[in-house]
Amino acid sequence: MFMKEIKQMSVPQLEELAAKIRERILDVVSRHGGHLSSTLGATDLIVAMHYVFDVEKDPFIFDVSHQAYAHKLLTDRWDAFETLRQFGGISGYTKPSESPYDYYVAGHSSTSVSLAVGAAKAIKLRGEEGRRIPVAMIGDGAMSAGMVYEALNELGDRKYPAVIILNDNEMSIAKPIGAISRILSQAMAGPFYQRFKERTEKMLEHLPESARYVAKRMEEGIRMITPGILFEEMGLEYIGPVDGHNIEQLIETLKMAKELQKPVIVHAQTTKGKGYEIAEGYYEHWHGVGPFDKVTGKSLKKGSRPSATQVFSDKLCELACKDEKIVGVTAAMPSGTGMKQLMEKFPERFWDVGIAEQHAVTSMGPLAKEGYKPFVAIYSTFLQRGYDQVIHDIALMNLPVAFAIDRAGIVGEDGETHQGAFDISYLRAIPNMTLFAPRDDATLELAVEYAGSFPTPCAFRYPRGAMMLENGSYPATPFELGKAEYLEKEGEILLIGYGNGVGRAVAVREYLKNSGINAAVLDLRFVKPIDVEALEMAAKRFQHWFVFSDGAKMGGVASAIAESLMPETLKSILLHSFEYDDKFIPHGNTKKVEESMELLPEQIKEKIVSIVKG
Repeated sequence: MFMKEIKQMSVPQLEELAAKIRERILDVVSRHGGHLSSTLGATDLIVAMHYVFDVEKDPFIFDVSHQAYAHKLLTDRWDAFETLRQFGGISGYTKPSESPYDYYVAGHSSTSVSLAVGAAKAIKLRGEEGRRIPVAMIGDGAMSAGMVYEALNELGDRKYPAVIILNDNEMSIAKPIGAISRILSQAMAGPFYQRFKERTEKMLEHLPESARYVAKRMEEGIRMITPGILFEEMGLEYIGPVDGHNIEQLIETLKMAKELQKPVIVHAQTTKGKGYEIAEGYYEHWHGVGPFDKVTGKSLKKGSRPSATQVFSDKLCELACKDEKIVGVTAAMPSGTGMKQLMEKFPERFWDVGIAEQHAVTSMGPLAKEGYKPFVAIYSTFLQRGYDQVIHDIALMNLPVAFAIDRAGIVGEDGETHQGAFDISYLRAIPNMTLFAPRDDATLELAVEYAGSFPTPCAFRYPRGAMMLENGSYPATPFELGKAEYLEKEGEILLIGYGNGVGRAVAVREYLKNSGINAAVLDLRFVKPIDVEALEMAAKRFQHWFVFSDGAKMGGVASAIAESLMPETLKSILLHSFEYDDKFIPHGNTKKVEESMELLPEQIKEKIVSIVKG
């Protein structure tokens, strides 16, 4: 729908189409949740992209791609959009398996320019220059990541034809200087100036050095009053800033950029939430939303229990009030990680470094070395981006940095790119690293305390939303290095839980009781170092062991248990893992996703009964 018709539309028709797309986005997101302000703000840009470029030939690349809803609606997914982020429905991000018009999977930030460079190389190798050109859209927030500049550096050096649209919706790269800036930058990207520049450069080759110097300084003087000097110095053409909601101007600008057949930055200024007045402007809570009332903007979601993130945030704030040595960092997720209240209360001790996980991790090393106690609060899926730094800059130095790993386990509608499945597996391999996990809110508070005084690198994990096990189910006892804890000592089989997996084990135990099977429950608490003594003793009492953790099976908790036991002990037990299989986890409501993976307590109970009773 619209993909073919759009190129025959007039500007007023395109504006009407953009309004219709916004209304469709607002209607679906208000009912199902999703990303809102960023995708509303990018709608006019995407309409202009589809008008000027050919989505059937040109690689359309969206950074993060949470702002690409308009692209989905323009590429035969108008009706399917009703299933946005629902289990079995379309993804909230670009996904080639969903549509041939989605060039690349995206869900993490700052990959688009590198992808555009790679696509441009392939186009050149295939001899298709002039017939195809990559066009990438990147938000200004993504410009805080170093990977972008690595890609821009090569693009400016190699001069591959590519159009990079900088969607400036929060913080200008450089403050615009008004109409003269826009007119000059467009003029300098136009054909007349480009031909004049080439001829002048050839002529200057035959003039004295002094004349060349004067001419060069004149050009630099003109460029200094345009905000694109950074990109120009990297060897890229720059056009902008342009009004990201003026479709006619956008079309003219994108046509100019396409015709240059050079690497071009098009700087477009947009308003987040455009078209929905309640969300217009920089309001962080409108970035990603649950269902809400369209008229009032009020959330329809009701939560009776605090999230694990809130528990972590409150406890860390309490400790920070008592100990001025406690500091912290997050990477562009102050609200999502609970760091916002600490940044507001202690702005000199808690920082948001932008989308720069590598820098966030490394920058905390010297603070630890200087006697401070850094907490690095990052989602499990994003800590992957700082993995080398965890190894090289923290663990190798054996520095007491604490990693608070939020969104561990299944995160629901964000899907494959965001599921927190791998942190146990990828951190277990690192020397000097200690890994532990709380089972409920009370032990999460104890985990924060324990990490606050731990003398070497450590990491603890907790889920999105509330912990599965409610407070008060079992007494909260302080963490003791490498020690597990029995919550239920008697039984004919053993259920071993780690972190939020303890809640699942306890729930399964209740179902098993109704089937006539009594189970002991062991909270492992530490996966590194692991309580070998407790496990060796358990092998003398239980033959069937069942392991629960919200993490990948490969390299996970059951794997750690098997690796820690003596061969003769392993022969005496039957070890079963209810961790995640070796595949990426789809998006959708968490309960439906778990049901599809046969991980609901009632489903697990049936499996255990069949194993134990044959």
